[in-house]
Amino acid sequence: MIQPASLFVPGGTYFFTLRLQDARADLLVRHVDVLRDATRLCRKRWPFAIAAAVILPNQLHMIWTLPMGDADIGKRWRLIKTGFSRHVPAPAYLPPSLVQRGDKGIWQRGFWEHLITDQDDFDRHAHVIRSAPVQAGLVTRASDWPYSSLHHNLRRGARTTAPVPSAPDPVAGSRSSRTALTAASGKG
Repeated sequence: MIQPASLFVPGGTYFFTLRLQDARADLLVRHVDVLRDATRLCRKRWPFAIAAAVILPNQLHMIWTLPMGDADIGKRWRLIKTGFSRHVPAPAYLPPSLVQRGDKGIWQRGFWEHLITDQDDFDRHAHVIRSAPVQAGLVTRASDWPYSSLHHNLRRGARTTAPVPSAPDPVAGSRSSRTALTAASGKG
């Protein structure tokens, strides 16, 4: 049985992981304001809610909820990745394959997404986001990492979990995939 590469559900809630091309780079925290601006501009044009997020030096994790009737994840990530890439320095060395494609060499192609199926699934992925800086060895307590939505949620007095819509098909919703769409790569 052939399964689709990814499942896009209008109004769905998704967990994402994106990584930089260079695993040793710290561009995301060094230029966190550029990333925030790129995300803000994208959300202004193509709205989505961010339920949780963490920015690590070379990768980020986010949970988004899309508007009802809209499932275009690729467009949003393309805008964010491209906006960020335009305003940060290119790596000193680019492999010829990236140069040939017109890729600046900032981001890995595509992104990894998982459709959140229910509250337990949301809670597990929110925990991944909260614990990511500790797991990466950056801090000993999650609350010590400055680039996490944990701080924003605590300031608002909000719970660190939120109710999420279930996937229309729980079996289909449990599929996760690495999306390597050229359109989603953001040429960056």
